[in-house]
This record gives sequence, structure tokens and C-alpha cells, in this order.
Amino acid sequence: MFYHTLGQIPRKRHTQFEKPGGSGKLYYEQLFGTIGFDGMSSLLYHVHRPTQVKAVLDSVEAAPRVAVEKNMLARKLVGFNIGSEAQTDFLDSRTPLLFNKDLVLGVAAPQRSMNEYFYKNADADELIFVHRGTGKLRTLLGSIDFGYGDYLVIPRGMIYQFELNDGEPVRLLYVESHSPIYTPKRYRNHFGQLLEHSPFCERDIRRPQDLETHDETGEFIMKIKKQGAIHTLVYATHPFDVVGWDGYNFPYAFNIQDFEPITGRVHQPPPVHQTFQTDSFVVCSFCPRLYDYHPKAIPAPYNHSNIDSDEVIYYVDGDFMSRNDIAPGHITLHPGGIPHGPAPGAMERSIGKTGTEEYAVMVDTFRPLMLTEQAMTIDDGVYWKSWIE
Repeated sequence: MFYHTLGQIPRKRHTQFEKPGGSGKLYYEQLFGTIGFDGMSSLLYHVHRPTQVKAVLDSVEAAPRVAVEKNMLARKLVGFNIGSEAQTDFLDSRTPLLFNKDLVLGVAAPQRSMNEYFYKNADADELIFVHRGTGKLRTLLGSIDFGYGDYLVIPRGMIYQFELNDGEPVRLLYVESHSPIYTPKRYRNHFGQLLEHSPFCERDIRRPQDLETHDETGEFIMKIKKQGAIHTLVYATHPFDVVGWDGYNFPYAFNIQDFEPITGRVHQPPPVHQTFQTDSFVVCSFCPRLYDYHPKAIPAPYNHSNIDSDEVIYYVDGDFMSRNDIAPGHITLHPGGIPHGPAPGAMERSIGKTGTEEYAVMVDTFRPLMLTEQAMTIDDGVYWKSWIE
């Protein structure tokens, strides 16, 4: 939780904010908040009323379709196999792979910018990890340039466009969360400031800049995700008409390369890699780091029981020490209920090694995950046997 402001705002909230020129006309204030009036919020000031809808068009079902509801197999999904036949549009290219009542996790390989419409997810906060490609996240609260290794945190209800740089292949991991996405509580003091022992701090977080203010009327296509469907509406004014705003509820970026790993004399458990938390899952970042330095240390992770959570790891780049036959874009699922650990030979190979250059993103969910029909098309089918020597 941290404060940010852009553009022009009145000295006092909920007071008259007059447009220039002496006409007596006022800007339109909007509270943009979460959890009723109790969560984080920002105050926005619009050129036009943000409530003008000219037409309601079609609605398209976008909820994931379950293929395996009750899963008890470790699985490896070859993520880069999604995309060659996929849609080129940003929304259409999103391919859900794993989901439960709390979240949807998937990958996307869009090939063109979102120029024809604006998008708002009214169901969920979004966490987008940029594996390949560069571009700009344009929102009504300003823009954020993005590139390799960026996490983009987009609060629910945020109107945005995803602008891609031409000629670059794009690979994204995305998570839609039905509860707000925060930084880990144990890394914050009671004021919300990130503490000295946190693996990142506010300096590492990139906030929106370059506020766009469009004073335009016409017909602007808005796609809104609500209750698992994407509804298409026509707005009467340009959605990016904010002249100023301030508060705590806004999109931001954090790069995985700015995560400072916590190490120890013996192997540290996964919570030391935690980057984000929600009420129903956590996100961790595995980054280049020194290995454990006890003279008898085993750098490979010890076997551990997955009883309370399903573990998903998206492999980004580098040397994935604990696994065999893993490549960038692979996704492993280790379901709750059975133990898992390093692949055969990984423990022995790790002894004497001094460091790793891996990058990976882990999502641990507190409820079991179901697999979609799309996930089954990229499941290698044999990963669950990989611990047999």
C-alpha cells in the first residue's frame, strides 16, 4: 500500500473542481475503490461523466471449461505449445489452463495491440507476467512500459489497453484473482511500508506515468468481464479522460530481476521467495541466488508434502536445478495430497554447487485446481512417472 498521484486535483476531496476558462463547469469526481468503501481506493477527476453508456452489444461466455475436476497426478504442461494456432488478439489469445473458485491461471501469446477496444476485468485483479515481448500498459490512470520479467498488477475494474511493440514475439503468464493482490503482509509494518528485511521495496515498484487526458465524444468499445462472460458496451466518451487522480488503488509493475533472494546456511523453504499474496493463493519468485553455505548443505529442495495446497511452477529461464527435462515455458502442477521433491539425481548433482541462475514463478493455491480442456492438449502425460528411478 503506497500513495501516488498524477495530473491536477483539487486541494480538498469531494469539493468543486472547476474546469479552466471561467465557465463554471466542473470536473466529475469518481471514487475508484475495492471492498466497498473499506479497501484501497483512488479519487479520479474526469472531463466527462464516466457513467455514459450508449449501447449494450453482445456477451460472450469466457469461463474456463473443466476437463479434469479432481486431479491427483503431477503434470507438466508445455506452455509454448499454446499460441501457434491461437487468436492474435490480446483477449482471444488468453488460454486458461488451471482454475478454481479463487483464480484462473493461463498463458497468452498475443500478436497485435489492443487498438479497437478498451478492457476492464470486473471479476478479478490481474497479475500478468511478461516472459517475452515489450510494450506499454495504457490505463486511465497513466501508462507503464513493460518488458522481460515484469509483473503487471492490475486492480479489478481498471480500464486499460495492452500495446505491443511490433515485431517481437510475446509470451505472457496471467492470473486472474477473485481476491485482491497484495505484497506479503510479513514484509510490511503496521503502516503498510515494506520493511528492511523485505526482498524488495517501494523503490523497485514502477507506478503509472504520462497521464493521457482525452476530451473526446463518440463511440468507444468497452469489453467488460463479469461473471465469467465478456460483455461489449459502447461508451459515449473516451475512457481515458482523467485530468488527475490520487490514492492507493492503481496498477503497477515489479520486475522479477529486482527481487533480492533470501539465502541461508541450509536450504530455505519456499515462503522466502514470496512476492505477492491473496486470501486464497501466494506467488513466489525463484531468482539467481547463492546456494546454501553449510559445509554439509544439500542445495536441492528436500521432499515435502503438498497437503494444503496445489503448487504450480512456471519456468522462465536458466538452470532448473531440481528438475530434469524442463525448458522455458513449461508449467508443472504438483497437486495437494501427495509429496513431491527433486527429480532423481538432482539432489546428488546439487551438492557442491555454489549458485543457480534460474528464473521461475510459483503459484501455490489453498484450494485444489481443475484442469481445462486446453491444458490437456499440452500435458506431456508422463511427468507423474518422472520420480521412478
